[in-house]
Amino acid sequence: MLKEFRAFIARGNVLDLAVAVIIGAAFSKIVTSLTDDVLMPVIGKIFGGLDFSSYFLRMGPIPANYAGSLTDYAALKKAGVPLLGYGAFVTQAVNFVIVAFIIFLLVRTVNRATTMFEKEKAVAAAEPKAEPADVALLREIRDELRARRAE
Repeated sequence: MLKEFRAFIARGNVLDLAVAVIIGAAFSKIVTSLTDDVLMPVIGKIFGGLDFSSYFLRMGPIPANYAGSLTDYAALKKAGVPLLGYGAFVTQAVNFVIVAFIIFLLVRTVNRATTMFEKEKAVAAAEPKAEPADVALLREIRDELRARRAE
């Protein structure tokens, strides 16, 4: 069983998957920053200065010892107040759409490149290949010898 596991781990697919997960995690941080720091402020500005991350509904009471702002989502959440953070959900949905679109563009590019490569391969296979010079020369000599014998 240990040998099978070792063979499984040593396969290229598993290593490719591990690399993809690591790159995906790093890419996720970039997309999160793009969404939180660039896109959502612009979208908020378009819609009248709204900050989507602060949109929430309080679902329960605020603890008596809470002294923070009643509009600070992060502070209320840290204090243990039950919240429905639909603004955070909107932000995550935008993150998802961005990642899905980028993955779509990547897959589309790879598919087009693969199709182009297959077409080039098919054209190259369809074209008659030129014989090497030595083979052509030997063929000419053979044909000349046959012609002399026939005379």
